[in-house]
Amino acid sequence: MKRLAPLLLTLALCACSPKYDWRDYRSSDAPYAVLFPGKPASQTRSIKLEQLEVSMTMSAANVDGVVFAVGSAQLADAAQAPAAVDAMQTAMLNNISATVTSSNQLANGAREVDASGTEKGQAMRLIGRFVAKDNRIYQAVVIGPAAKIEAEPVETFLTSFKLN
Repeated sequence: MKRLAPLLLTLALCACSPKYDWRDYRSSDAPYAVLFPGKPASQTRSIKLEQLEVSMTMSAANVDGVVFAVGSAQLADAAQAPAAVDAMQTAMLNNISATVTSSNQLANGAREVDASGTEKGQAMRLIGRFVAKDNRIYQAVVIGPAAKIEAEPVETFLTSFKLN
């Protein structure tokens, strides 16, 4: 029995480890905060949104193949923001050949989108919020295999996304 005790303790501790390890994240390059379900990694690269070239920073955490991500970019002119937000949403939808199943305008001006598509023959889902504030654009998205996306973590992530 004494030999089994360490094994049983290890199994008990593994059973208690949370699938989602929520972490408060405050961006160093854009004024926002969000809860990520794991340790996020960040990357900045130049992308094209329609005819507009921007430097976008993406911070993301992956849990069981589901990606929780926030992207942000600063524009030269706030007047470019509405078109840039539309282009950002279109680009995300195109990544999984998605069709929007629902879209709502939120009180804070953000557009919330739920979309379904496929990638490499697998049913995919994207739930996201797209918003502009002044000359900055943002996307907070959850994307992954449709069967693996759970409502509660999506809600926690999206509602935690706050612009400072």
